[in-house]
Amino acid sequence: MSQTIAPRVRTLLLLLLAVTGALLAGSAPVSAHAALTASDPQQGSVVKEAPAQVSLTFSEGVAMSDGSVRVLDPKGKRVDTGKTSEQGTNTYSVKLHSGLPDGTFTVTYQVVSADSHPVSGAFTFSIGAPSTTSVSVSDQEAGGGVVGGLYGFARYLSYAGFILLVGGAAFVLACWQRGTGERSVQRLVVSGWLALTGATLAMLLLRGSYTGSGKVGDIFDLSLLSDVLQTKTGAALVSRLLLLAAGALFIAVLFGAYEKREDDEEKGDLTFGLAIGGFVVAAGLAATWAMAEHASTGIQTGISMPVDVLHLLAVAVWLGGLSTLLVALYRAPSIEPAAVRRFSRIAFGSVAVLAATGIYQSWRQLGSWSAFTGTSYGQLLLVKIGLVVVLVGIAWISRRWTARLSQAPAAKTLKAAKTAAATPVKATTKTSAKTSAKASAKTSAAASAKASATAATSEKSEDEDRETEDEKEPAATPAGGGDGKRATQLARQRAAVATAREKRVRDADPLRSGLRRSVLAEAGVAVVLLAVTTVLTSTEPGRTVEEAEAATAASSQEATGALAVDIPFDTGGKDGKGLARVEIDPARVGGNDMHVYVQRPNGKAFDIPEVKVSFTLKAKDIGPLPVVPDRIATGHWTASGVQIPMAGNWAIAVTVRTSDIDQVTVDKNAQIG
Repeated sequence: MSQTIAPRVRTLLLLLLAVTGALLAGSAPVSAHAALTASDPQQGSVVKEAPAQVSLTFSEGVAMSDGSVRVLDPKGKRVDTGKTSEQGTNTYSVKLHSGLPDGTFTVTYQVVSADSHPVSGAFTFSIGAPSTTSVSVSDQEAGGGVVGGLYGFARYLSYAGFILLVGGAAFVLACWQRGTGERSVQRLVVSGWLALTGATLAMLLLRGSYTGSGKVGDIFDLSLLSDVLQTKTGAALVSRLLLLAAGALFIAVLFGAYEKREDDEEKGDLTFGLAIGGFVVAAGLAATWAMAEHASTGIQTGISMPVDVLHLLAVAVWLGGLSTLLVALYRAPSIEPAAVRRFSRIAFGSVAVLAATGIYQSWRQLGSWSAFTGTSYGQLLLVKIGLVVVLVGIAWISRRWTARLSQAPAAKTLKAAKTAAATPVKATTKTSAKTSAKASAKTSAAASAKASATAATSEKSEDEDRETEDEKEPAATPAGGGDGKRATQLARQRAAVATAREKRVRDADPLRSGLRRSVLAEAGVAVVLLAVTTVLTSTEPGRTVEEAEAATAASSQEATGALAVDIPFDTGGKDGKGLARVEIDPARVGGNDMHVYVQRPNGKAFDIPEVKVSFTLKAKDIGPLPVVPDRIATGHWTASGVQIPMAGNWAIAVTVRTSDIDQVTVDKNAQIG
């Protein structure tokens, strides 16, 4: 780390990396923002004749290319033509070869949702009758693995760079124009620009592999890069790079020509020009996120995109300004209380904008109160709201320190005046005493001789003082190799002493120390908040989750009248959480076909060793009626001829075993017949 960063700032940066790594490594792979809501043939269905095509319907539009949908026979051989076509609103299909044999077929798909996130999945259907299949579906979700982790870190770094770049420049222009000459502030803003530029370039290279194979070797595949440049996300990333070129010019003027201006009128005109130009660049950079992510899809996109731009700008001004203030408090010799007060007012306005835009975005992404606790997006949003509340509370403490700091200069000036007034009195008293002593000494010859000796000593002292002054002034040293080195050493020593003196003065100021501690705490919470926000933007919105579940249930009942029951489970062991979905067709008295799908929390098929099901009608004291289904594919179990003796509210119990010792039985009631 650079020596210009104080130890506590270094600690904060290490905290940033630790929190980022924990969130990116501990979270599930990026959640898809488009969900499969229907298919033809349906998942788990048995059709009498081979279909001519397979169609998929998603909750929102997706980008699909040839090969995005694959259909595999029981032996794992592809039976589709590879050509996909759009059939209607959010519905896509792929043609199948003729003469397909009976058995269980596997459909896999990998597409990109409208908000730029990869979507993948698989399901099975059977022709004639179910059979065993050799197809093994990978547990790795699209957007996961090493490439997914790198892409997630680049996204986090891009947000952090944007905040430091925009917030640091805004703080200097609006609050502390003298800060354009501070090296630590210059480095902070330039670091933000470098981070955002580097992260954008990395995302361009990673994008092809991220939405495709997920292989590290495909990162530098130029053909994939060419495909990425033709997508909406690719266009947004290229636009961001062009705007960053303009941002580099802005930084050069801000810390170059602007800092050297001495004429107040010229500086005022340049300030206005930089403010307008900087706002245009900052708004453009924020728009590159709005045009490619959540705000660009769903309802009210014409409103949500400008609101998203305002939200990002408010975040940057608040947290970026906070970071700049932290650096100034630790590294700058001094910062005017007026600058801190101005930032306090601007930060308050930013929080108000964040609250208004955040409420709208929450309503748009959640859609219902139940989504707050029933979806991953809602739970993460609750964590984010809690962090914002903590951050605002610490900011209130910082405002109190700011108010005290603004009152400090008057008291310090009064103390200095009193000290200056007392100093001449002491000097006069001391001089009078010396004069009286000299007058009495002159009356004797011994005193006269002593005075002569004193004068000689005084003369010698004056010569020594002049030599000492010559040593202190490097400019007075004769030109010479050794003298030049000595002067350089003295200059360095004086600079070090001056720096140490400035640091002691800063550390000794209780008001400044108090403000530094509260701002440091704000910055620490802000680091965690930014990491949570990054994960939140990669999580499927609650509204999409609920709409997809409703559409799936409606489609299932409309097609066959089948009953579908979702039962979450947790065996308590490692990798023991998941969801068991029990489908009963036609869900009536008599014989029924039953399918059990076991999924991981991320929606992927869960390969477990054993599943058992039983039915109990407690009202009539019937059961439990055990059913042992057969495994036909990864995470897919089925049984035919399941007898339901009478209609009623049956308790469906599912026993799931995930290892030799980890097993659990969960149940749920459902009306059958």
